[in-house]
Order: sequence, then structure tokens, then C-alpha cells
Amino acid sequence: MSTSHLSSPTAGNTPTTAIALHYDGSNTPQVTAKGTGELAEQIIALAREHGVPLQEDPALIELLATLNLGDDIPEPLYRAVAEVIAFAYLLSGKFPEGFEMPGEKKRP
Repeated sequence: MSTSHLSSPTAGNTPTTAIALHYDGSNTPQVTAKGTGELAEQIIALAREHGVPLQEDPALIELLATLNLGDDIPEPLYRAVAEVIAFAYLLSGKFPEGFEMPGEKKRP
């Protein structure tokens, strides 16, 4: 099970936006939380409190913000969301079976 949070930083008068995604490893990732302003800050604080990796991607946030809570990620966004989930896994020290870090010697 993985949960990832995306956030976009405050730029000028634009409020912070946060989107939380949930991926169980077999089904399509879903939007589990989203908000702007104070709600976004609460989502981000909760993610940090629970050690959930955060990634800033304003372009992806803009697309995901059009989805409703509980919506599956649409197919055109699979690759972008897969990169976010892979980022979260790597930060958490989780690697797919047989994965080797570049430059790492193969284990016997």
C-alpha cells in the first residue's frame, strides 16, 4: 500500500494546493484527499506527520485537481502518476523485486 501527496508551492497570491493519492499495488491509484489554502496545508502537515513522501509538480496538480475524491486516475495520467509513486517507493526504501540501483554490483 502506498500513499503519495503532491503539492504545489504558493506563488504570489496563488494558494497552495495538495492532492493525496492512494495506490494499493494492484488497482488504479485514486484521489483520496485534495484541497487548497488552509486545507492543503493540513493535508501536507498530515502527510509529513506520517512520513508520507511529498512531491511538488504544479502541472500534474493542475490536472489532478479536476478529479473528484475517490476518482481513479485517468489513463492519460498513468505514466506521470507512476513516476510519483515510484518516487515515493524509492524514498521509503522500497524497491521492486530484482531492482538494482545504477552502479550497484549484482548480488550473488
